[in-house]
Amino acid sequence: MERKVHIKPHKISRLNEIAPGVFILAFERTFSFVPGQVVALDVTQDKKPRLYSIASGADSHEVEILFDVRKNGYLTPKLSELRAGNTIFASEPFGQFMCDSEPAWWIATGTGIAPFASMAQSGLFTNKHLVYGGRFRNSFYYDQLFSKHYPKNYIRCISQEEASDCYSGRLTKYLAEVEELPGNHKYYVCGSAEMVVDVRDILIDRGVPYKQIIAETYF
Repeated sequence: MERKVHIKPHKISRLNEIAPGVFILAFERTFSFVPGQVVALDVTQDKKPRLYSIASGADSHEVEILFDVRKNGYLTPKLSELRAGNTIFASEPFGQFMCDSEPAWWIATGTGIAPFASMAQSGLFTNKHLVYGGRFRNSFYYDQLFSKHYPKNYIRCISQEEASDCYSGRLTKYLAEVEELPGNHKYYVCGSAEMVVDVRDILIDRGVPYKQIIAETYF
């Protein structure tokens, strides 16, 4: 059954382009949320809103939304043209893609890093191993945050250029080659549907129980 959501107006406090075609949109937080949850967004109240993971920490006074512009998309081109002071419509947060203090692997590509940025900024610093896939060196959003808090457990997998501080190859290649994937850890996966399926297959092939894999797909 399709979820019905009610969206309310919020004033945009900032909109920053952090990489070509990639933006962070922020508006004042008027609700509480759990890191990993999503909100439904739109520029009007009479269309079908799209879902976006919250990227900011649970104690932040702003809600941050990370998005990249899809050329033929309905919403992202419109979002990229907004400015501080404009109105955005957002729902209350919801969703179950939530992590706790137990040992876990976070696996993401592109803007799929958003829920993990929220988790990191909310204090989930221990027992976490982050594997992040991107095409270029500037494709790793919130890079300084993760480099600071996960210096030994932050693996950037770069696929279309060379970088001395990155693993050379796709994220899936790294997961297929890494020495150990503990079967008693949880694996949180966020990215495109194709990426999620590929990662899930690799994890299961390597002995990770299906019940230990928690996935969030974006479209």
